[in-house]
Order: sequence, then C-alpha cells, then structure tokens
Amino acid sequence: MPRKPTLSPTKISIYLACPFKYWWTYRDGRGRWYLKAKSYYSFGSSLHRVLERFHDLEDQGVTTTAEALAAYEESWIDAGYSSAEEMAEAFGEGRQILERHLEEIHRAPLTAKTLFVERQFRHDFGEFVLIGRIDRVDEGEDGSLEIVDYKTGRSTIDEAEVRDDLAMCCYQLLLKKKYPDREVKATILAVRTGESASYSLSSDELDEFEASLLQLGNQIIFDEYEDKFPSGKPLCLRCDFLPLCRKDHRFVEFTPAPMSQ
Repeated sequence: MPRKPTLSPTKISIYLACPFKYWWTYRDGRGRWYLKAKSYYSFGSSLHRVLERFHDLEDQGVTTTAEALAAYEESWIDAGYSSAEEMAEAFGEGRQILERHLEEIHRAPLTAKTLFVERQFRHDFGEFVLIGRIDRVDEGEDGSLEIVDYKTGRSTIDEAEVRDDLAMCCYQLLLKKKYPDREVKATILAVRTGESASYSLSSDELDEFEASLLQLGNQIIFDEYEDKFPSGKPLCLRCDFLPLCRKDHRFVEFTPAPMSQ
C-alpha cells in the first residue's frame, strides 16, 4: 500500500504563502537544486539543539550553564552565513541568549515535569496524516499538558499571536487526539527576552480548526498545480525558486509599486 501523504505546520504554511513554493519544495525533485542554506535556520537550529539537551531529563551531560554552552559550541551550524564576521556575531548573540535563558531557569526552576522534548506526534485524518514536532511538552501537577515552543528570532509575544498561530493550533489538536482527557495549552517562549504567552483552544475552537484543517489538507493533497500559473508577488523576490517559475511562459513578473513622493 502506498504511504499516505503527510502534512505539517511548515508544509501548510508554505502552501498558503505560495502553492508553487510548496510544489518545488515537496513535490518536484528539481527544486532541491535551488534551495539555499539560510542563516536564520542555522541559528535557530543551533539553539534548539542545546535547549533540547538541557530540558531532556534523560540527558545527564547538559545540566549546567557551562555544559550547555559547551554543547552549543559543538552543535553550532555554520551554513548560510554570508561571511565569517556575520557568523561570529550570530554565534556571540546566540551564546548571550542561552546564558540569559539558562540563568532564568536556574533562578526559577520549572515546577512542571518535562515529558517530551523534540517529540513528533501524528494523527491520521483520512486522506493525509498530520505530523508535528513539538519542542517541549510539560505536565502540570494537575495532569494538564503544556506545549512549549521556542522562538529564537523574536523578542515579544502576546496571547492573540499564540491563539492564531497555525503550528500552535496543530500541536494542540495533535496532543488532544492522543490525550483526549487532558487539558492542553500552548505557550510560545521568546528565548531572547524570556517573554512568553499562552492560549488554550476551547472544544469549539478545536472542532472549528479541525474542520478547516481537513478542508485545507484535502485541497493541498489534491491540488491540480498544472491548472495554475505562477503569478509574481512580493515574496518572489526572496524565493529560491524564482528562476524555476521564470522558466514558465505563463509567469507574470512582479513589479514593485513605485515609492510615493
């Protein structure tokens, strides 16, 4: 039996931004030759690796700030930076972010129990399987579950942003499917500043989101891309696949609006 297609928050977000970017990223193998390493991906991944080890109760090698910073040096990803100077600046910034975060943890230790770090959850929705890799899941004393998602590129966050975040909605739905009797909430942590915000979808909100997800997921899976034509938009200017779209005779080049006087 052929494997069912999988969708994730990242895949869905890319499709919503541009179906052709989704096509070149996940459906047409030619796209991989045009993908370029991104410094912000490398930066975020480097920090996530250290946070994963620090919060993993089974990893006894990274429990102090010194051990975490040593792990940071070992796990640093240098792809995508335009120069050695840019990379050195990013490395120093990442070190400061980790030091601040770890000092805060040591000053005010977590009261909840960490159940999972970097754990992938999945649920079969018929035509597709939804998957999501969650940074951390904590269990409160009352048995409730808290999704903790690290954001390394931002300094502020509010409740409305958590409520409307596609990934946070997907993660809550996945966790609720696996633990239907548990209360679930999602928290986004801006690691740079320590600022965080939380939101818990109600049963009605989860039902509404699931219905929208099913509709959108089927649209993505069964989309007839050959019936569309790539139309230029502002995001095209920074897209790795712009050369591929330009090869399509139907492509309409994006022309930035003139600056107002």
